[in-house]
Amino acid sequence: MIRKSLYIAIIFSSCMLAQGRGVNNGFSLFSDFKAARIGDAVTILVMESSQASNQSNITTGKESDLGYDLSGKMDGEPTLPTLDFDVGSKNNFKGGGGSQSQGSVKARISAMVDSVLANGNLRISGKRKIIINKEEQEIRITGIIRSIDVKSDNTVYSYNISDMELHFEGKGRIEEAQHPGLLSKIFHFLF
Repeated sequence: MIRKSLYIAIIFSSCMLAQGRGVNNGFSLFSDFKAARIGDAVTILVMESSQASNQSNITTGKESDLGYDLSGKMDGEPTLPTLDFDVGSKNNFKGGGGSQSQGSVKARISAMVDSVLANGNLRISGKRKIIINKEEQEIRITGIIRSIDVKSDNTVYSYNISDMELHFEGKGRIEEAQHPGLLSKIFHFLF
């Protein structure tokens, strides 16, 4: 009896292995799980860095002069009037400007597959909210990933997400302290 049970178990296991299916909902025992269907989870490794700068300097100048001088004298005669005529014009402009921006976001967030597109790409969305001492931080991400970009550990880098929208927002005392108060806003409006 024990032999028959052992043979049945071996045959069942062999059939399952031959089909490449295990007991984990129809996925292969020989490959890692990767997101591919609606409702599957995928881990997004957010590694975004941006840096931009712009410098502009303008210098222009224009100058024009016009002069006229007339004078004369005859012997024995009184001096003729002297006529001087001067016109001058000068125009200068000097301008300059600069702009610099820099930002960096690093995070790890789980997202879920919302839909599978006709070409096999996956539309994902996810969010994470963290509240510490009444300070709230929320990260939201949406976009489209290719299933080929999902690594064997079911992660994908944020720079592989097309049409990505990443929102990183905070609320609380620190966020409130970064904005001027009502009286300051009124004074800035008036003056």
